[in-house]
Amino acid sequence: MGYDFVILGGTGIQGRIAARDLLENGHSVLLCGRNKARVAHLLKKFKRTGFAEADLRDIGHTAKVIRKSGAKTVLNCAEGDWNLNALKACAHAGVNSLDLGSEILMTKQQLAMHRTLQKKGIIHITGCGSVPGVGNVMLRYAAEKLDTLHTIEVGFAWNSNIKKFVVPFSMQSIIEEFTDPALNVENGRFTRTMPMKSIKFSHDDFVGEQERFFVRHPETYTFYSYYKNKGLKNVRFYAEFPPHSFNVISMLIELGLGSKEPITVDGVKVRPVDVVTEVLKNIPMPPHYRETEDLWVDIAGMRGKLKKTIKMRCIVPTLPGWEDAGCNIDTGMTVSVMAQMVHNGSISERGSFAPEGVVPPGPFFRELRKRQMIVLENGKVIN
Repeated sequence: MGYDFVILGGTGIQGRIAARDLLENGHSVLLCGRNKARVAHLLKKFKRTGFAEADLRDIGHTAKVIRKSGAKTVLNCAEGDWNLNALKACAHAGVNSLDLGSEILMTKQQLAMHRTLQKKGIIHITGCGSVPGVGNVMLRYAAEKLDTLHTIEVGFAWNSNIKKFVVPFSMQSIIEEFTDPALNVENGRFTRTMPMKSIKFSHDDFVGEQERFFVRHPETYTFYSYYKNKGLKNVRFYAEFPPHSFNVISMLIELGLGSKEPITVDGVKVRPVDVVTEVLKNIPMPPHYRETEDLWVDIAGMRGKLKKTIKMRCIVPTLPGWEDAGCNIDTGMTVSVMAQMVHNGSISERGSFAPEGVVPPGPFFRELRKRQMIVLENGKVIN
């Protein structure tokens, strides 16, 4: 059979969320990944599904799998390290593609393919999850109300009702955010700060008091690229983790379990970060576990001669029937929503973009509301 969508990294948590959202909205999906057992429940429950193995190290084979599927749009939910390979495979296959975001260097390489993709008549959107993703579209919405922009601060904060460690999202991405230098824009120039040297306490109205710190995120690059012509000078990205999560992650890093340097175990070379990532995938959600996440963007600028600050928030709950996903719905569902907007023509411009460059806020926010994600502007619900 032919499929509407292909999901690379389809057996991971975000791939499974995106697949279920697409399937429940009447679409057909080919799931690609390494562990078919993780999606057996989806393959059994939904008739319009299939499974194929695709190794993103092999661009040619991945492109062949995509072409064979008949799909015109691919969602890449694999680790960010593979986003450029996935984009190249999709370009070879001549199909539209979306991913969950890359580090800044790879984001630059993806956006640099804009003219190539334009000529092919296809679209790529990088950073289509929560942040990046929802935050980018909230910025686009707010920026349209201002004549000039000066400072943008963006980030995420979350907490849970049961104070027990559960993997928040990709462990490899989390460890990189804790350990890689954060690139922010200060007075029009990129600066580097080590995350653990920027910690300060912050109070979030929706999740409480937590430790906030700078982390490496592509928004500092894409926000500045899209809006520097409107006077933008400063862009800062923050992460906030509740203590019961922050402390465990910090301990794993201190013990060397976040290292990417291979070690030899019984004659086999392995990276500690890969072992930890695989082991933690098996941690179950505690019974009655619930999360709340606050995705936020604060924009300071001018409208006419008046200084204005617009505070955007997207509040994400754990949904009934989606308890095993926690707040990860704001990533897997969001890339599904954007992919459906490409599929139905709501997003039609061709080339390579970040969401703030191409996703229309109104229709996007309405789809978030259908999934119980509430968007607020200065405290007022707008979706």
